[in-house]
Amino acid sequence: YGDYEKAARAWRLPVRRTGVDGSKDGSRLVWRCDPSSPLGQGDAHFGAELSQSHDTDVCVLDLAYDPLRLDGVPARNANRDRAWQLWTPNKALGLTGVRAAYVIAPIDAADIVADVRAMAPSWPVGAHGVALLQAWTSGGAQQWLADSLDTLRGWKHAQQALCESFGWRCDPSVANFFCATPPATDVPTLCAGLRSRGIKLRDTASFGLPGRVRLGVLGPTAQRALGEALTSIG
Repeated sequence: YGDYEKAARAWRLPVRRTGVDGSKDGSRLVWRCDPSSPLGQGDAHFGAELSQSHDTDVCVLDLAYDPLRLDGVPARNANRDRAWQLWTPNKALGLTGVRAAYVIAPIDAADIVADVRAMAPSWPVGAHGVALLQAWTSGGAQQWLADSLDTLRGWKHAQQALCESFGWRCDPSVANFFCATPPATDVPTLCAGLRSRGIKLRDTASFGLPGRVRLGVLGPTAQRALGEALTSIG
């Protein structure tokens, strides 16, 4: 999410690096993802972050991967009404190329909502995006998603077992993706070798997690291809 920092600097906004507790002086934008990326873990700190936030803080809860949560429940509490809840259902529907989303505003954000509405013409949603959002609210789409989660759970267990059989250490994850640490110390070379065999994994060094890769949960055919590629690399 380094793009957020770059965008802030482009707008000549001050950028301050802080720890989990953040800065106690001035307004803040607090942006959290649940489940997180790239680890796919639940965010247990957001409730506390909201409780400690100032009235001038803007808190955003990015829920792009929440519909694809395979284990556990969201670690959110009643304070979530103080956050902007951002939903982008294209990932859950397998239509990542369709750009459409919606946001649930905090209960006390009338002034900011008016500003957001004033900027709405800059964010047009095409007919395909409208169709996606309309389908998202239908019972048929929600049932298809629920059925898909059962399938994804089985695929995930099998894929993690495959990785572990090659000596990889899989990190905990509640989402439809996870990070793993391969025994190879040169992850960029490993990723390049896999890419030459048609397998694309994300080196998480750019996320501040060197030595690991992120894997999306895929079906049996893709898993067999991953196993064959790892075997050929040796």
